[in-house]
Amino acid sequence: MPLSLPKRRAKRPSVVGLDLEPSHIAAAEVTLNGSLKIDRAAVAPLDGRMLRDGELSDPDGLAAAISELFESHQLGRRVRIGLAHQRVVVRTLDLPRLEDRKALDSAVRLQAPDHIPMPMDEAIFDYQVLGPVDTTAGPRTRVVVVAVRRETVDRLVGVVRQAKLDLVGIDLSAFAMLRSLDVPPVEDGEAVLYANVGGLINLAVASGRSCLFTRTAPGGLEALAFTLADQCSLTLEHARQWLRHVGTATPLEEIDGEATIVSAARSVLLDGAHEVADTMRNTLNFYRTQDHAEPVGRAVITGPAATVPGFAESVAAGLRLPVEAAGVEATAELEGVPLERLVVAAGLAVHERP
Repeated sequence: MPLSLPKRRAKRPSVVGLDLEPSHIAAAEVTLNGSLKIDRAAVAPLDGRMLRDGELSDPDGLAAAISELFESHQLGRRVRIGLAHQRVVVRTLDLPRLEDRKALDSAVRLQAPDHIPMPMDEAIFDYQVLGPVDTTAGPRTRVVVVAVRRETVDRLVGVVRQAKLDLVGIDLSAFAMLRSLDVPPVEDGEAVLYANVGGLINLAVASGRSCLFTRTAPGGLEALAFTLADQCSLTLEHARQWLRHVGTATPLEEIDGEATIVSAARSVLLDGAHEVADTMRNTLNFYRTQDHAEPVGRAVITGPAATVPGFAESVAAGLRLPVEAAGVEATAELEGVPLERLVVAAGLAVHERP
């Protein structure tokens, strides 16, 4: 199954978006009518040993967990799956202005090996055309090239097929994140930094819905829940609840609950916000070293961390950029399904979005 970036099509197939994180599996079916809203969804916890920082470590266990989720919730069998780990490479290239698609394809294949730090015979890569740009060297066609090791894709394909699902595509989780959100308007030549903070930190620099750079980092809100659970002898679910209850905005003396746990939760959250800000800053610093990097003046946090009161503001203080929280909506109330865990899955359910 080749890596497939979204390209314009006259018809969008109805599929279930399937997002795999170290902490959970999320599946979503959506309606896209101007805005994107979730129709049906399911989320199930995942043994953290099955996926480590996005890398597959227990294919049989993961396939069984996926199969159980789809069977128990009677979800459709046609799926598009997300890919997010540290070995995905995304680069932006400026190529000569070529109107002929075959000529452009040849130019990409000729120049991509100079920018992709892996043997091309071991990689699967694709590209997306961003459009014409004016540069100091004259008019060019800007493209985003994505590459990933073939063995990574093959292992994911094997898991989905073992779960007896019909795999219609594999997409970058960062691209899906951008499709699911109502992205803020930007001026020409400006970009926004996005971070989906859950079982890991999935980052993207984008202009509108065009992803210019992406990387995945370990950590996220789930790591904070593990820390709090260990410090205060809590179950993992109780630790998650305490983090949302305490947040970083309300003075400690105004928060109900056992004082030692409240204090510990606040400390863990502030340390976590500092770490997330550092990760986002490092991402920006690396992005800015690339040719054609666009200025970034603000950031968006989504995923489970976006539901923690004050967390986005705490990250903003460390990042020294405006940071807002964002999420997805449902067509009707999905009882017991946490929407904050469905951001990537919702974006995977659609192939493109205006």
